[in-house]
Amino acid sequence: MAVLVGIDEAGYGPILGPLLVTATTFSLPSALLQADLWHVLQQSVSQSKRRLRGRLLIADSKKAHSKTGGVDHLERTTLAVLRILNQRPASLMALLQLLSPDSVERLRDYPWYDGIDSHALPVDDADKDIAASAFVHDMGLVDMRLIKIESSCLDVAYFNTLVASVRNKANVLFTVTCGLLERAFEQTPDEDFQVVIDRQGGRIHYRDSLQRMFPGSELRILREGASVSSYEMSQAQRRLRVHFVVRADNRCLPVSLASMVSKYLRELLVANLNAYFISFCGDLKPTAGYWQDGTRFIEEVRAKLPDIKFDDHQFIRSR
Repeated sequence: MAVLVGIDEAGYGPILGPLLVTATTFSLPSALLQADLWHVLQQSVSQSKRRLRGRLLIADSKKAHSKTGGVDHLERTTLAVLRILNQRPASLMALLQLLSPDSVERLRDYPWYDGIDSHALPVDDADKDIAASAFVHDMGLVDMRLIKIESSCLDVAYFNTLVASVRNKANVLFTVTCGLLERAFEQTPDEDFQVVIDRQGGRIHYRDSLQRMFPGSELRILREGASVSSYEMSQAQRRLRVHFVVRADNRCLPVSLASMVSKYLRELLVANLNAYFISFCGDLKPTAGYWQDGTRFIEEVRAKLPDIKFDDHQFIRSR
């Protein structure tokens, strides 16, 4: 048996709102590590919104989320797979306590996150139960199971503090990603342990960065190319392989699922930020937080709400 971990983020580029990074961990036969898991599990999951017929959409979050559909598919998939782990969070706060407990106390310091305790999530939903059961059954047929989902939520103030310490937001993302990787490795005893990470930008070489993050490991380059960079690390008589893959969220099901969970959490938190400021001025147009529109939102808040005091360190990203 092997362990396959997929890691992806949501919110790396925006000027507003948190950065979310998620790892999803599966156990499966080693023979399936190179398989198209959408094909293997085709009775319960799909990459396409068309003709889902009760199946779960597991795809790049940019395809799963839309202006018209909103977070519907992100929510359905995230909450359904959590039911596989016997988790039914009834609020955004409960979801954060489950997936990213370290962030909860930091988020309590933000005025726009006061409502996350009362931000209800759908609990009683037969469709999600059926979809979760179908996914479990489908995985069981090939001796595969979902082990864990974990997220790191970098709220703006925390993100800014980390960036200030290393002067580079790419290093911040890499450090958080390696933290998720290391925890997954420590918590699963299987010898065949592999991680797929969606590659950021055009970077090809990761050896030095991995060596800094895992100084006690022996590291070997397996491949460094335009589409995939792969490494093998030996640690405490165990080996793990790490693959940085271009468009991994379209090529690896655990990465796609990580992408969707990250995007779902970010969208819910940004929605709370929008609701807070719009409660003072209904004329404000909500924002997704990306640079151009996020800058527009910042300027409107300052112009229309001059009496509302807030901490820029919590509100606006430095990078």
